[in-house]
Amino acid sequence: MDTVKKYFPTAFKATELKPFIIALVIYLLIDVVCGAVLGLLSAIPLLGIIFSIIGTLVGLYAFVGIVLTILVFVKVIQ
Repeated sequence: MDTVKKYFPTAFKATELKPFIIALVIYLLIDVVCGAVLGLLSAIPLLGIIFSIIGTLVGLYAFVGIVLTILVFVKVIQ
């Protein structure tokens, strides 16, 4: 669990309502901003595949962060 806390520090601070909302907004902004930037960069012919893979990983990171934030908020994990 320490490794997960190292990669998702914001998710484990969401024990009350205000940090919960802040964490959700942070992960949504990461997903939207990086998705938009990497979506534009994926149009480059040679580098498009690499940027598509990076975009998928960023989206997966944000999704896992949102799920962890919700699980910490409802006290399923500590």
